[in-house]
Amino acid sequence: MNLKEHFTDKIFQQISATADELGLECYAVGGYVRDIFLNRPSKDIDVVVVGSGIEIAQALGKKLGRGAHVAVFKNFGTAQVKYHDIEVEFVGARKESYSHDSRKPVVEDGTLEDDQNRRDFTINALAVCLNSQRFGELVDPFGGLDDLKERTIRTPLDPDITFSDDPLRMMRCIRFATQLNFYIEDSTFEALERNRERIKIISRERIADELNKILLSPVPSKGFVDLDRCGLLALIFPELVALQGVEVRNGRGHKDNFYHTLEVVDNISRVTDNLWLRWATLLHDIGKPRTKRWEPRAGWTFHNHNYIGEKMVPDIFRKMKLPMNEKMKYVQKLVGLHMRPIVIADEEVTDSAVRRLLFEAGDDIDDLMMLCEADITSKNEARKQRFLDNFKLVRQKLKDLEEKDRIRNFQPPVDGIEIMHVFNLQPCQEIGRLKASIKDAILDGIIPNEHDAAFSYMLEKAEKMGLKPVNLPAEKSGEQP
Repeated sequence: MNLKEHFTDKIFQQISATADELGLECYAVGGYVRDIFLNRPSKDIDVVVVGSGIEIAQALGKKLGRGAHVAVFKNFGTAQVKYHDIEVEFVGARKESYSHDSRKPVVEDGTLEDDQNRRDFTINALAVCLNSQRFGELVDPFGGLDDLKERTIRTPLDPDITFSDDPLRMMRCIRFATQLNFYIEDSTFEALERNRERIKIISRERIADELNKILLSPVPSKGFVDLDRCGLLALIFPELVALQGVEVRNGRGHKDNFYHTLEVVDNISRVTDNLWLRWATLLHDIGKPRTKRWEPRAGWTFHNHNYIGEKMVPDIFRKMKLPMNEKMKYVQKLVGLHMRPIVIADEEVTDSAVRRLLFEAGDDIDDLMMLCEADITSKNEARKQRFLDNFKLVRQKLKDLEEKDRIRNFQPPVDGIEIMHVFNLQPCQEIGRLKASIKDAILDGIIPNEHDAAFSYMLEKAEKMGLKPVNLPAEKSGEQP
């Protein structure tokens, strides 16, 4: 490969000229170089300078003139140059040493060799010289190019040192293998097993960031299986590990809910990149271990696992340092509702059941249906097809009823304030009962989703409860005896 062809952009010519003027060696390194060989586009460029990265960044900013923005981070010895839609990160070549209780290294100035030695994986230790005399020359001391061709993840130096020094690299190892569909070399994987306890010094936020990247990969199951095989998953996500295993009694077993869950996650990943829908899918059966029961007639049951799972979501998100905002509530909602479409599809698809589903799911109904269709993993093809056919009926009914009744996110057409006014009531249980009866009547198709019909229905219900209207609108007053 002629690497010069991949460095024709004006920014590289300017970096080259700036480095030569200052008499500094500089190299493009890391992900940008790796992605050239993987044919993946990348806008984020890392440049290692043998000397001061800040000095070259500031000089480059002046050379580029207007449109260039330079940000200096003196504490880290780095600087960033933004130019149009390109970002270049400059850092001085360095060598690092670590203490056992921290992933923050003691940093010293170093050579290019020192800098490549400290890289996490051979495929990220590739460097391309940007100085004019050696422009486009590849520096690959660890065989990273061969590892790219062999689709292999390995560390440049002893993996025990690499992972012990910075245990986040263990998560990154599995994340890269998952994103790129690479194989983790045997001695590197064995070091993951040996050093797994070191993950405890890494912040939950950093771990969650890597989990999110694994979950957003094309086939997330690969990452979760590797996390489980090396023992990391039990340390960072014990609730997921608890799904593992099959228990057999009287010759009757249940499916392994861990591998079922991963199959469902892979299914949903084929149709959506929505991270939070993928989280909802990962957690959809998380309540099963706590609800598992043996019933002699029915066999193994997991009654109400969706509701128990819904209650577990906030604690999991809190512990993982995931957002506790509407994203968590969205995941919680889908976990709680995920059995509903399946129950409807397994029975006669009634208008009432579909209305209630549409009311409770609201704008998330399409995502919920996606999750439920991904959840059909039966090996019985006839049963699987029956569910899929019924889901088509559910989807059509959802569409028809939404057009007819406008149920999605609806508020009852007679609200609590109007009820209080008509009956001259202060806030009380009777108002709640009337509101609930109006809502149920609309969802059950007894009355249409319209004000006049709801008002008349309210008056009938109120009469049975012994409530008499005090403030009826003029046009309504003649309707009551």
